[in-house]
Amino acid sequence: MASYPHFQVKRNKQTKAVGVFDKGRNFNKGSDNLTKSQKLMNGIAEWAAFYRSRPDIFAEEYLGLSLKPFQKILLYCMIVYNYTAFFASRGLGKSYLTALFCVIMCILFPGTKVVIAAGQKSQGMKIVTEKIPELINQSKTGMLKREIKGSIRTSMNTDDPNVEFLNGSWIKVVASTQGARSARANILILDEFRMIDPKIYKNVLRRFLAASRQPGFLEKPEYKNKQEYLERNKEIFLTSCYYKFNWSYERYKVFIKAMLEGKKYFICGLPYQIAIKENLTNREQLLDELSEDDLDEIGWLMEMDCLFFGESEKAYFKTEEIQEVKVLQFPVYKKEVQFLIKNKNMIRKKEENEIRVLSCDIALLGGDANDSSVFTLISAKKNKNGTRYKREILNIESHQGLHPETQSFIIRRLFEDFECDYIVLDRQGNGISVYGYLCRKQYDEERKKEYMPFYSMNEKDDIKLSAFHTEDEYEEKIYTVSPSEEFNHDIALDLKDKIINKRINFLVSRNDIREYFTSEPWFNKLSVEEQIELLNPYLQTVLLENEMVLLERIEHPKFVKLKEQSGKRKDRYASLAYGNYFISIKEKELESKRDEVDLSKLPTQVSSLNIRL
Repeated sequence: MASYPHFQVKRNKQTKAVGVFDKGRNFNKGSDNLTKSQKLMNGIAEWAAFYRSRPDIFAEEYLGLSLKPFQKILLYCMIVYNYTAFFASRGLGKSYLTALFCVIMCILFPGTKVVIAAGQKSQGMKIVTEKIPELINQSKTGMLKREIKGSIRTSMNTDDPNVEFLNGSWIKVVASTQGARSARANILILDEFRMIDPKIYKNVLRRFLAASRQPGFLEKPEYKNKQEYLERNKEIFLTSCYYKFNWSYERYKVFIKAMLEGKKYFICGLPYQIAIKENLTNREQLLDELSEDDLDEIGWLMEMDCLFFGESEKAYFKTEEIQEVKVLQFPVYKKEVQFLIKNKNMIRKKEENEIRVLSCDIALLGGDANDSSVFTLISAKKNKNGTRYKREILNIESHQGLHPETQSFIIRRLFEDFECDYIVLDRQGNGISVYGYLCRKQYDEERKKEYMPFYSMNEKDDIKLSAFHTEDEYEEKIYTVSPSEEFNHDIALDLKDKIINKRINFLVSRNDIREYFTSEPWFNKLSVEEQIELLNPYLQTVLLENEMVLLERIEHPKFVKLKEQSGKRKDRYASLAYGNYFISIKEKELESKRDEVDLSKLPTQVSSLNIRL
């Protein structure tokens, strides 16, 4: 027997029925002629109807959970409306709220079938394997555990987790693939639905909702064949905001239109301020993140401000085009980071048909505080015909306020760690000073190693550069560039061409790879600083993408001219564009070699042919 503010609950071991005895909310007035059993069932019906209309009160009274105001409102909307879309900032606990909604529906509506699908199955599994156990532990009444059939561990600690309830309801997790055709559901939960293929949603997942829930009363003659008594199935869409080219933005517009027309659609977006107000996240922590120099501003806009992002009409590089070439899973790490990795599959070895280029955009001496020196590793692999290179952006480093000699040491270390073949160097501004140090013999105290001088391979006789050429032994490993209007025009066109034709690939986003890393036991044992080092190439790639989509083309009669928005930078773009352009030059060398024909190796019959034009 467990006591509650307005009633008592008693479970019968034989029937597992729940008896409700009125202690304040008297739903059975004027029922003196009813039997005890009839009064009991009427009381159950009244309480069920009441709790179905106020799931927040059910969560607090029956399950013994404390809810925030916004959680109460959302719970109500998820039950009342047939379609609900919830765009949430990070830290708002949408998975927790979804798990609570699922268990409430399964308890209050016996025989309910809930299917959870996500962009990655492991994401959907967290609702079952993590959030429902969390609810059970938080439940002050212990009633949630009693509603679930069997042991909670045997239900959840499997590769195919599901939760079964004593009243016939269940919750299952499915993969968002063509193979997920056997499931049937009354409620479809789409977690991080932006990552689900829209064709899979329309042709597979949505087809799960073929039949409505069949409560027992529908078998009675007076209710048979009456559509008005059939319950509507529900769809719940959950995600953070994303780019406007993604189908989630189109779905957002569908919901807005339907809701304004008075249909049973509900949509809301809650930014990070709600999480701060409800003490779900730390305000000072978020302020620190906002003040960081390497803040992913577009990512913050989407994931924290809860706003969709779309580049301006003047944007030269399009978000959708770049997203399509973000396919690389692992970067190449420098030596001090490589030793942290315990998974051999993540260590990438250089191949025979591959050249590697370290492309460097050097910050101006005494320039803007936002200026950074950026070092980009670009791999170029020959195609089968040996006539073209496929580019891969495998690592990016960014540094601020460093002395030219320090930058030269960084370049030499990265050159060796990445097994590079060439350096592309911006020789303007502070770049000329860095070049001067690279032209010297240098001894690296940190690594106890001497470096051979490197000279320019294309401007060796330039007056400014030749002043640094004092060594007798050197290697021509540096391709120097001097940006001009024409040069900037050429590199912009060339990079755009490689992206459109998918001849260049970037690393996947940090959020997409984070789950892979966190599933590795060795990664979780690392310090926070070491984890950041491993994830940094992914962050830098996101920042590169942000720079590119914020570059706007300005009118010019002759050249493509790109300008960054006020307060923004384009250092990473410049570093990438320089290196990509150099690889295009090397590509032309491949084509010229193909065109060279050795006549002595041709068949003798050819020389005797008399070709008439």
